[in-house]
Amino acid sequence: MAVAARKAPALKLEGAQALLAAWPEPAGEASWAQAARARAARRLAEHGAPGRRDEYWRFTDPTSLAALPAPAAAVLEAPEVFEGVDRLRLVFVDGVFAPEMSDAPEMAGLEIQPLSVALRRDVHWAREVFGVLEGHGQDPVDRPFASLNTARATEGMAIRATGKAARPVDFVYLHRSETSDALVRHLIKLEPGADLTLLENGPAAARLNAAIEVEVADGAAFHHVRVQGRDHERRATTAIFARLGRESRFKSFTLTANGRVTRNECVIELTGDDAVAHVAGASLGDRDFHHDDTIFVTHAAERCESRQVFKKVLKSGAVGVFQGKILVRPGAQKTDGYQISQALLLDEASQFLAKPELEIYADDVKCSHGSTCGAVDPTALFYLTSRGVPRAEAEALLVLAFVDEAIQEIEDQGLADEIRGRLADWVARRRRS
Repeated sequence: MAVAARKAPALKLEGAQALLAAWPEPAGEASWAQAARARAARRLAEHGAPGRRDEYWRFTDPTSLAALPAPAAAVLEAPEVFEGVDRLRLVFVDGVFAPEMSDAPEMAGLEIQPLSVALRRDVHWAREVFGVLEGHGQDPVDRPFASLNTARATEGMAIRATGKAARPVDFVYLHRSETSDALVRHLIKLEPGADLTLLENGPAAARLNAAIEVEVADGAAFHHVRVQGRDHERRATTAIFARLGRESRFKSFTLTANGRVTRNECVIELTGDDAVAHVAGASLGDRDFHHDDTIFVTHAAERCESRQVFKKVLKSGAVGVFQGKILVRPGAQKTDGYQISQALLLDEASQFLAKPELEIYADDVKCSHGSTCGAVDPTALFYLTSRGVPRAEAEALLVLAFVDEAIQEIEDQGLADEIRGRLADWVARRRRS
């Protein structure tokens, strides 16, 4: 990391300074929060803004994600995804928390505070999380947008679970301004044995930079289901940093339909024996849709399990990117690591770019990865059409079947069925267009 900082070219350094200058430095916070922000700002200033010559940005052009001012995006009204779910709604409008539109936080049986409140407290559990997991996740790969988020974000929530949450927490992101540029940061801490389901849905802003830090203690379970929604012109970069204790569980699924440029990063470290981490995603888009999943899972304890399952459906020149790595540290024996990324290309103009990686320093492990792309199976298509199913409907059925492996990673079957319904709606709209 230090070598990269010394060799950062002037253009990258200037870009970093411009990003930092575009957002005001937060004031009135506790000294520990100020120190975390200063470390993040220093990382960004030393490493520079992202560029296409960076190894983990060579498939995705970060220009529009860092441009000042943010590119505009038209507002598209759409219903909330999880309307039928008994949940606690916390609403953000263009990245700003709207308490008057939200439910009372105590309804979920959790400790919930706005981020700005938590960071002003001299003594607070957030001190163990804020900037800590993100900072650790910068090695060996620089993650400049996450550094910017730590340095400047003031909107978001701090959530602490000490037992099983009474209902899921749903972050509802509403997009109201065509020129909105949002920084959102959430801190989540699950104490031993706690259980929490976090939902996220909505386009959030014309451009969004969001980050979540999740501390999952021994025996705790964290479930995350996210839908990035329908505004085609929106841009987003997101990051999840998670640290897992002994016998803990972490499961995250993201559905992305539409969007001009989306980069979702997930950095997970399994530090306790017998921990389990599953990360999955399904993305569907056409035309100038560009979607990038970049995943880094580190096994640092024994008998841990990780799964990465990503499916992309691309049409009319859309581009899908998958960069996934499993790192098995010395001593992490009995590791079980699985990684699969697949793309369904509905025409010859679309592209799928993949970089699967394994780096293993233990000798008693079971790790595998695979990556494929191709067209709709002609045999399956013939089978359906020969039995009277119209061709367009047959293709839609095969698309839904293709992405279902990723949806199966959602543990709650009610939420999984909700996602299946949203996917069916998206495919039906595309079939009519």
